[in-house]
Amino acid sequence: MKSPDPLLDSWQQTLRRTKDGPAILNTYGEILRKISDIEERAREFESNLEKFTPGSVIAVQIGNHEDWPSILIACLRRRLVVLPLEQSINDQQRDAALRLCKARAVVSDVPDGNSLEIFRLRTSGAAADWPEPQPSLLKLTSGTTAAPRAIRFRSHQLLADCNQICDTMGISDADLNFGVIPISHSYGFSNLLTPLIARGVPMVVSRDRTPRAILSDLIRSNATVFPGMPVFYQAFCEMEQVPVLPKLRLCISAGAPLPRAVAKKFRDKFNLRIHSFYGSSECGGICYDRETTNEEEGFVGRPMKGVGIELLDPNAAASQIQVRSAAVADGYFPESDEEKLSDGIFVPDDLLARDDSGFKIVGRISDLINVAGKKVNPVEVEAHLLRFTRVRQAVVFGRPASTGLRNEEVAACVVVSPHVTEGDLLRFCRAALSAWQVPKRIFVVDAIPVNERGKISRRDLARRFSTPGASSPLRRLGS
Repeated sequence: MKSPDPLLDSWQQTLRRTKDGPAILNTYGEILRKISDIEERAREFESNLEKFTPGSVIAVQIGNHEDWPSILIACLRRRLVVLPLEQSINDQQRDAALRLCKARAVVSDVPDGNSLEIFRLRTSGAAADWPEPQPSLLKLTSGTTAAPRAIRFRSHQLLADCNQICDTMGISDADLNFGVIPISHSYGFSNLLTPLIARGVPMVVSRDRTPRAILSDLIRSNATVFPGMPVFYQAFCEMEQVPVLPKLRLCISAGAPLPRAVAKKFRDKFNLRIHSFYGSSECGGICYDRETTNEEEGFVGRPMKGVGIELLDPNAAASQIQVRSAAVADGYFPESDEEKLSDGIFVPDDLLARDDSGFKIVGRISDLINVAGKKVNPVEVEAHLLRFTRVRQAVVFGRPASTGLRNEEVAACVVVSPHVTEGDLLRFCRAALSAWQVPKRIFVVDAIPVNERGKISRRDLARRFSTPGASSPLRRLGS
């Protein structure tokens, strides 16, 4: 009998088609779960969830655990709302998310690392009063502020994103996904979890994020598709005596812009091209670089299959876009923002430029730096710094101006080869940039930190390098 849930319908088709096929493998290529095992475990979880009324929020904080698909299927059948939580968040962030979403329980792994437990929460107040239609999944996002909020998705939107990804990237059940990016994050959820459920694409579950271990596990597992992040590819490029990856056919990069220098070095070192993937938690995939021939910084290719993009200001050099697709979420929770997300339309904060070959990201509305009334796009300054041959990485941000008369001033953090000084870089910038674009300070650091999603926060850098405590250009972020 057909289910009212389209993702469950797709799962039933997967189950009928290949119930004895592999679903979850470990990094040695050994099968941990067959498709039929996923179903069996889902039935067990379903019986354990009977005490929760439809619409209750169940948080899931289990890392890349082999029971993720079973838990999602069980919750969909009980009409419960799934809230993925990353393992890296601290207790304060976790508690805030549980309160915000009025969660009734948390699925968590127990200390032995092999089993899961459902912890019922003593939450105060009423359960969430969902607007119709009720969501199936909540994705947490902070947007341009530090305050978290949730994004409401139904199954048909999750399925649409999965189909757009698989059809655009050419991923099928003949592939083997390598799952080291967090399943709890939007990227991992859509590239790893839903393709398994809806299309039977098996995946390797990996918890070791060290670069050498990832390469070794890619070889041992015979994975064919690697959804990665720029931080991984950069680390691979810096390694000596790298192995051959004979089975790997598709390398994807998302979560942050992929520097072109990294893409070129990876191609030269591994004889593999990296495909940039641009998306957002609110709408899933937006653009994908199919050909990988455009060498411009920030290039993300053309729209995904089934995705429509419209420049809000087509006459400007860079503009926000309007994204239309069946994968766009219903809205935010607990407060809506209909100008940004509603009726199948999402407006990201990114600034994009378009040419004949596709789109490139040139900045974000929130990242523009106000220097005495002039708006500085940090991406333009970063691109210039990266032209200095011994600069390996550059991040530009605004911080409060020391005089108080210029609103903000431009600053930068760079990772460089030995013997490059702040003075060298400042002279390089003054020779080509306008006076208001030249950084007041350039901090040479050992490494620029990223979070679990592989993203760099300009806001965090501005706090770390605020004017009073940032006197030394050689200050190290790890110190």
